[in-house]
Amino acid sequence: MPVIRSSMRRWLGFTLIELLVVIAIIAILIGLLLPAVQKVREAAARMSCSNNLKQLALACHSYADSNKGFPAAVLVPNGIGWNDENNIGPNWVVLILPYIEQDNLFKTVNASIQNQINKVSDNNWRAIRSTPVKTMRCPTDSNFDVMGSRSGGSWARGSYAANSGPGDYPTNANGGSNNAAYGVAGGGPMCINWGITLAQLTSQDGTANTILINHLRVGPAANDMRGTWAFGEPGCSITAEHAIGDCYTPNDTGCCSDDVTGCNDRPDIAMGCWNGGYGQGQARSQHTGQVLAAMGDGSVRTISNSTTQQVWYYMNSRNDGQSWSN
Repeated sequence: MPVIRSSMRRWLGFTLIELLVVIAIIAILIGLLLPAVQKVREAAARMSCSNNLKQLALACHSYADSNKGFPAAVLVPNGIGWNDENNIGPNWVVLILPYIEQDNLFKTVNASIQNQINKVSDNNWRAIRSTPVKTMRCPTDSNFDVMGSRSGGSWARGSYAANSGPGDYPTNANGGSNNAAYGVAGGGPMCINWGITLAQLTSQDGTANTILINHLRVGPAANDMRGTWAFGEPGCSITAEHAIGDCYTPNDTGCCSDDVTGCNDRPDIAMGCWNGGYGQGQARSQHTGQVLAAMGDGSVRTISNSTTQQVWYYMNSRNDGQSWSN
């Protein structure tokens, strides 16, 4: 009987060319999909950051309701030694801990905090400085695992800062103000040993027109104290003098922009800094092309890097008497 051979060839698998084509198609699809995934991830991180700022602003309002004024940016016994890191007391974040679901942490050092409020030097409050506080961390920021190392201990990181105004930082102590630029005052809502009342803020430039809390970036090394939630110095948990001189605009890329003792000058990553002393502290973030800020009314705004220095000054001053648009 004759053998009938099938004219159909048995398919044994991909040829090399077919395999390369499939790999190329997959690579193209991943390349198209990756930017979309990154955008979704950044949008989620920005939303989480915005929520953090909202919570912090509302906590400051709750503090103001209980204490007849917003928290001081930092408490300094007897009002002297604001640039002495061994002398500074609790900062604004320590003061609002009970209002951001950190009451138990606050209670562990409450006696020391009350001494500082009563202008009695007591550094026992620093026992909580190495404790991470989730509300203080922006998901987009990095280096949270690198603790700040200065003033005799390790300091946990944070991403947000009290706005002490664009004018001269020490002059703004106790609610003072000066004409630092553009012929107008540059006071902030939270300063050394002083926090503005809601009525005062409303009657001056208005709650919706004045930044209450700015975004900060964590320093790139342990010796760089920028972005430390409990350390009450400019650039660390306070923004100050950040729209004058060599502090230009949000995320400025100039060298020596911040003034923070021991910091690293990294203009290549928009973290320029002069390490000769404390004074200036610019708003910075890793959100693309912008920083987020909480206003005095509790709303959260997106501030573009392209904002002019003059408008940036007005946004951070509580009493410049000028109008601005973002």
